Amino acid sequence: MRRTALAALCIAAAATAGLTACQSDQDKADSRTNTSSTSATPGKSAAKKEPFAGLTGGQIADRATKATTGASSLRMKGDIPDDESGGTVSLDVLLNKKGECAGTIRMGGKGKADLIKAGDVVYMKFDEALLREQGEGESKADTDAVVAMLAGKWTKSKATGANAKEFEDFCDLGTVLEGAADTNSDASRGKTATVDGAPAITLHEKDGKDRYTLYVATEGKPYLLRVDSTAGADQGSITFSDFDKPVPTQKPAGDILDLDALGG
Repeated sequence: MRRTALAALCIAAAATAGLTACQSDQDKADSRTNTSSTSATPGKSAAKKEPFAGLTGGQIADRATKATTGASSLRMKGDIPDDESGGTVSLDVLLNKKGECAGTIRMGGKGKADLIKAGDVVYMKFDEALLREQGEGESKADTDAVVAMLAGKWTKSKATGANAKEFEDFCDLGTVLEGAADTNSDASRGKTATVDGAPAITLHEKDGKDRYTLYVATEGKPYLLRVDSTAGADQGSITFSDFDKPVPTQKPAGDILDLDALGG
């Protein structure tokens, strides 16, 4: 089975959340759209030029894959199920092909961590709620000590170290999109829609019981703007934007705690 862009982008989420990567098979799915956070555009104007006229859903998907994998950077934002905890991981991260990234990760609504990866250094700042959630099972004294030391403070560690190695691949857009260009999609065309104000066309794919809706930009480059997993075990949604924008990788101001120097 060939891997589509959807599969590669699901792997991106897996790199940070420990999720099972999702793959989409070639299929003739129905033409219904999921309009959550998007607005369907009625086909009332026959005079308007049909987006991607004469192209099949698979051909549109292949164009979207080429455009998206050709971007030097992009922003991923969305909510993804976390198989380990049974909760949800929320991402809002800009990453590029230099292996740099910056953004925020939220775990199950119980807190957040700010993230910057610049060169071979990863900077992170954890809030108290996340530290306490991660400290479940530990003694109150130990958890209180960790909170007092880390909450609200920037930390740093080598990207290849035990504290940050998991972000080495996640922050590299080239790794995230690896294999996405090897596509032969047979997605079906759906309705037109908008994603954060950008006009798009929907495509539908499925893999067994899993169902996916892809939103492809109809103006400018045919970037993949959004992926919805609408049925199956791992339902969630990710949007993509800020293509080719610079990643803000400035070193955080103020004191920074060196986790490697602390031995963990």
